[in-house]
Amino acid sequence: MKRKTAIYGVVGLFGIMVAAVMLVACSSGGYNGPVSDHFDGRQFHNQVKTHEKTVIDLLKWRFNRDQAEDAWQRVEEKASVAIPQSNADGILAPFINHATVLVQIGGKNILTDPVWSERVSPVSFIGPKRFHPPALAIEELPPIDAVVISHNHYDHLDLATLKQLEKHSQPVFIVGLGNRALLEGEGLTHVVELDWWQEHALGNQVVITGTPAQHWSTRTRIDHNRTLWLGYRIGDGGSQVFFAGDTGMGPHFAQIQKRFGSMDLSLLPIGAYLPRWFMKDNHLSPDDALEAHYDLQSRQSMAIHFGTFNLGDDGQDTASQRLRTLLEAEQHQQVHFMIPEPGGQVHQKSG
Repeated sequence: MKRKTAIYGVVGLFGIMVAAVMLVACSSGGYNGPVSDHFDGRQFHNQVKTHEKTVIDLLKWRFNRDQAEDAWQRVEEKASVAIPQSNADGILAPFINHATVLVQIGGKNILTDPVWSERVSPVSFIGPKRFHPPALAIEELPPIDAVVISHNHYDHLDLATLKQLEKHSQPVFIVGLGNRALLEGEGLTHVVELDWWQEHALGNQVVITGTPAQHWSTRTRIDHNRTLWLGYRIGDGGSQVFFAGDTGMGPHFAQIQKRFGSMDLSLLPIGAYLPRWFMKDNHLSPDDALEAHYDLQSRQSMAIHFGTFNLGDDGQDTASQRLRTLLEAEQHQQVHFMIPEPGGQVHQKSG
């Protein structure tokens, strides 16, 4: 059964790769700008050198995929969530799905890596399919002031969703260097690019700052690392939220804490972490996420990037169960690390 899943997965993978090549013309072409400590004039790179995955590595994993066919089950029931139009006191953050969280802070509404599509793929008929509905429909959202996008992988930069949000609210879309042309080419009217440590003032004292991450980028086979990946710090002068995006373990968590101080809420990915030989450079494991929680000196953290799309060898509940086991062992430390169901939310008062 596992072998059958692997073969079907590889067939689907080749379909996605072919579609991605066909969509080369839609690529933004990448960033052109001055050399920096993480940009060599053509490609971006991480602070810590990582093994560049090849097509051979990808096929090795997919042909040897270790996952039972019943590791993921479709959940049809949609969450019932009540949220205000805005929140001016502290932080209100409902988990919607995957890496999508609605951050309500300083009277502003900010969405992280919004994904409402049924599949995260360059085409609508093949590729990873969702296993539960988003906690909120787009029409149920309050007016969105900003959308932060961590990188250009299809499960984080979902153009169909972004175009719906443009019609809904015309928010500012904040992306890493090199991604503006792609979004503007799809009709999005207000796009801001940030480098690591650059900031954008949203109003009401809310400031969004790009932060380093340990990852990579591509949407086609010819744009590898031509656009920047990043996380975001969102603060209003009284409270601050850190959104890690998609990242492996690295020195950036301690750097972020040193620059901004302790986080009130950290949104940390825990899923798609198996097999570790393939995922460890670019995806946190639950163990890594707990370490990042400590590095950030986070008052509270929320687990994201698990249970929605089957992107690794971990099952639907593997990452959440592992983190729950770790937290049970750390009870004496009074660790506040939420493992949400869709619609679960953190509400912190300021001060």
